[in-house]
Amino acid sequence: MYRFLKIILYVVFKLLYRVEIVGIENIPKENNLIVAGNHKSNLDPVFVSVFFKRHIYWMAKKELFNNKLFGAFLKKLGAFPVAREEVDIKAIKTSLRHIKNGQVLGIFPEGTRVKKKNLDIIKQGTALIAHKSKALILPLYIEGNYIPFKKMKLIYRKPVDLSSLGKIKNEEYELISKDIMRRVYGDKEIGNLPS
Repeated sequence: MYRFLKIILYVVFKLLYRVEIVGIENIPKENNLIVAGNHKSNLDPVFVSVFFKRHIYWMAKKELFNNKLFGAFLKKLGAFPVAREEVDIKAIKTSLRHIKNGQVLGIFPEGTRVKKKNLDIIKQGTALIAHKSKALILPLYIEGNYIPFKKMKLIYRKPVDLSSLGKIKNEEYELISKDIMRRVYGDKEIGNLPS
């Protein structure tokens, strides 16, 4: 079902938008991988997945699974629920399992749709999962507003590797997650990430 929908939506998006993908050379061919992007629209995970070669398993807010039929459909596509207002241990374990199985994990560290950068809402999850799993983080900036026949751009930044970091405290995970989002937005000064 995933591949079939991907083909259909690829055609639809190509007809609807002027799609440009920047930084393809930054996408690791293999490796354990987390795609971490900004979040502007409910279309974001679908749009990113359609133009990404590997299957992305997205962490999605648990409210989307309240409708059993729609929730079952999302699960078929590989999405899984996360409680945004708390540290969701089950979602973290599911994330780690996907990465251990060599699958690509998709996360929006902002946790909700935002119109402009707001680092105050970033939680520790992205850095924590990446560090525990030794997965590379692929920062992604989604540019555009899904206006028909206008440009939509996916900008992949250089991957972030946290595997060289030793033991990390919870508050440090939050600082690193914020720096990952700075990288997503293209900021130059990033103090808590390995160079």
